[in-house]
Amino acid sequence: MKIIYLHQYFQTPCVAGATRSYEMARRLVRAGHQVHMVTTYRGLDRGPLGSWFQTQEAGIRVHWLVLPYSNKMPYARRLRVFLRFAWSCARRAADLGGDLIFATSTPLTIALPAVYAAKKNRIPMVFEVRDLWPDVPIALGILKGPLQIAAARRLERFAYRNAARVVALSPGMKAGVVAAGYPPERVTIIPNSSDIELFDVPRSQGEQFLASHPYLKTGPLITYAGTLGLVNGVDYLVEIAAAMLRIDPAVRFLILGEGNQEEVVRRRAEQLGVLGRNTWLLPPCPKHEMPKVLSATTVATSLVRDLPALWHNSANKVFDAFAARRPVMINHEGWQADLLRKYQAGLVVPPRNAALAARMLHQFVSDKRRLARAGEAAGYLADTMFNRDMLAEKLRRLLEQVLAEHRRFATDGVSSPMRADCVRGG
Repeated sequence: MKIIYLHQYFQTPCVAGATRSYEMARRLVRAGHQVHMVTTYRGLDRGPLGSWFQTQEAGIRVHWLVLPYSNKMPYARRLRVFLRFAWSCARRAADLGGDLIFATSTPLTIALPAVYAAKKNRIPMVFEVRDLWPDVPIALGILKGPLQIAAARRLERFAYRNAARVVALSPGMKAGVVAAGYPPERVTIIPNSSDIELFDVPRSQGEQFLASHPYLKTGPLITYAGTLGLVNGVDYLVEIAAAMLRIDPAVRFLILGEGNQEEVVRRRAEQLGVLGRNTWLLPPCPKHEMPKVLSATTVATSLVRDLPALWHNSANKVFDAFAARRPVMINHEGWQADLLRKYQAGLVVPPRNAALAARMLHQFVSDKRRLARAGEAAGYLADTMFNRDMLAEKLRRLLEQVLAEHRRFATDGVSSPMRADCVRGG
């Protein structure tokens, strides 16, 4: 099967950020499929703006569009980048032919080239929902006007209406897709997953990381590694660090990342007097370096702002921590909170009470037996429910099933059901 995989933010382990598409695609290649990834190259050192070049990454044929992008850009400028990529991607994806389109959001505008290429080549399209867009930008106040919201809702329904199947990364995301009118039996949940082979490293790697950052060695290490964006609200972790400074100055907080809220986080750390005392902000590190960081970490964290629309996230950092056998602290409710409580694999702290969160965290890291049990529970979740190989196999079977159904309907000379019974009221 020749799969045309569309992901605007595709990344390899050589850079910082999520590598779900890379890991899934290389496993599809290993299973015998041909994968063409269509994505953006966010620098200008490989050609002029708008030009294309190709590389091979672990057997994946990657088609890169030179198109600079940053989370720090104003939203209007980011939208222009989304639309420019959609336009160029549509033509490239259509020219590649293939047997099936697999498009992953965000942004939701990825649906435009996905549907165009699928229709032009008369092949099925599977759409992956990584965030409930436009629910999230509406909740954050990014999309405000009724016309903007209506257009976003229309694009959402357009994406689902033209998808043979939808992949959702969490139960809440599936519920959101179904609420838009898509048949529940056509939605498959495949959450983010744990790369056990990558993160199960000797303790010596963590010791090496601490040796190169000796200011982190005095006590338990609390780590946040990810985007410093509006969604994440990492300034709340700084407030927890300030409260912790009064409880136990030996506890260390490490923030690895960048984003449009980076200066907000830094200024807040300076205002509260924790920057360089018990809190450090460092640039993001490549994915292949993260095992060292997590090996040195006592508790990994994943944070979002206090908005119910954000509870349905499927943060990579949670599953990386599971793979490293590290407990996780989050500050929100939802399916991940239920998971941590049920398996006692971490800690759920209140989203608006940093003093209480700091006390809860201190009790947690001070209890060695509880820490050890939580680490074991995290490892169990990585080995079973969120094993990357297992979930990649689930995706492979789904894509093969979609293609088989499409070919069967084509052979029988009847219309595929992907349009007729998918989205009601769209």
